[in-house]
Amino acid sequence: MAANTNHLGRVKHGKDVLALNIIAYTFCGLMALICLVPFLMILAGSFSSESAILKNGFSLLPQDFSLEAYKTVFKEPIVVFRAYATTICLTIAGTFLGLALQTMTAYVLARKEFEWRNVFSFFFYFTTLFSGGLVPYYLLIRQTLHLADSYLALLLPLLFSVYNLLIMKSYILGIPESLIDAAKIDGCGEFRTLVQVVLPLIKPALATVGLFIALAYWNDWYNAMLYIKTEAKYPLQYFLYQKINDIEGYKKLIANGTVSGAVVSSVSLPTQTLKMALTIVVTGPIVLAYPFVQKYFVQGITIGAVKG
Repeated sequence: MAANTNHLGRVKHGKDVLALNIIAYTFCGLMALICLVPFLMILAGSFSSESAILKNGFSLLPQDFSLEAYKTVFKEPIVVFRAYATTICLTIAGTFLGLALQTMTAYVLARKEFEWRNVFSFFFYFTTLFSGGLVPYYLLIRQTLHLADSYLALLLPLLFSVYNLLIMKSYILGIPESLIDAAKIDGCGEFRTLVQVVLPLIKPALATVGLFIALAYWNDWYNAMLYIKTEAKYPLQYFLYQKINDIEGYKKLIANGTVSGAVVSSVSLPTQTLKMALTIVVTGPIVLAYPFVQKYFVQGITIGAVKG
């Protein structure tokens, strides 16, 4: 027998279950280590000198310990913190508004008494197959909505995702219809039913979709490149992207002889180490936030994957 019960009612597992657990935990541990090693190399590289990286490559330990990359990143700390504040505000506002918008939309599309739900669902799903392309999208933001060089140009494009809508709708469809009917019998309207009955039951989906939305806002630099011209409005990702381009451009000028390299050598300018340091600076807050939603994340993804 794989398992039996002792006189205290506790389940005793057999050797086959114990062996399976050892294999499973060993495999998961190795996979976690494989995922952790690149991050450790990035962390070590960020504390290494540029010349050591170019000479010896990357390693798990810092080579010729140096803080030059971080000094370059935080050369103007006020500018960095301002970009951080912009990204954090956009992430918080976008995640809250995106969750509210997609949850209400998914709830409406999941209600069978809404006779137009299939028609509206078709319009949503159709956008996943065809899109207008970059030019109409660019003209819509700049000329029709007149959102160029505004925070709304960063907020609105990522506010809604059909993929997130599918996850949310699939999870809501899994809620027993009797619960919603009972709420209506007690006198609850649609909005109150959504807030007091549905939302407490879809926490895994909320955490999953919320994480997706937050990551989209946190990692966004493309919209800033297209629409933002004022440096004070740069989000963190685009600000750091500009920092790398400035360093690489300056090294090319030194290599071409346009700028004298007597003062600073192109080898001494941090490029590879700067990229490593920027990765640590950018991923830090998201890595710290992930454990808080991890217990809901797998469940939310699984439900969204198996229910139509």
